[in-house]
Amino acid sequence: MNIGIIGIGGLGMMGVKLAKAMGNTVTAISTTPTKRQTALEMGADNFIVSTDPASMKLGDNSLDLVLNTVSANHQVALYIPLLRRFGTIVQLGVVMEKHALSQLILMRKRLNVSGSVIGGIRETQDCIDFCALNNIVSATKLITWDKLDEVFEILKGKNDQVIRYVLDIEASKA
Repeated sequence: MNIGIIGIGGLGMMGVKLAKAMGNTVTAISTTPTKRQTALEMGADNFIVSTDPASMKLGDNSLDLVLNTVSANHQVALYIPLLRRFGTIVQLGVVMEKHALSQLILMRKRLNVSGSVIGGIRETQDCIDFCALNNIVSATKLITWDKLDEVFEILKGKNDQVIRYVLDIEASKA
């Protein structure tokens, strides 16, 4: 399949790595052009800058599946033209803003819009096993409790980092 991953942050990074390890052609999609090299290094075959109309046009009708990991307010309709006929976009990042979608394009291309939260214990274990088998790891930054406010400010703003923050509870006790 040709899979697009919207949002090259902590979750998107894992999406790129997992989709690639499963044998798919992967397109990383970001508002941030400077993430191109990082996305390609982690396994993406292609890169689309969603704030660049020419870049988006190059991706028209190229993807079978799009995983949207962005949790900042945005309109999913921007990414619908990237889908091929019978394509699916899955919302993984939760936003509070309502999305406006044209029913006409959904019907004409027979597209699916879906959402997903977290899997159960079995699915989570299967994913962990797959990651272990394929040496897929997340880039993480260990932080202590006194850095939480700083991290929340980073996450509230334009988070241009490709990293997962992990709270070190043991170090925080000291």
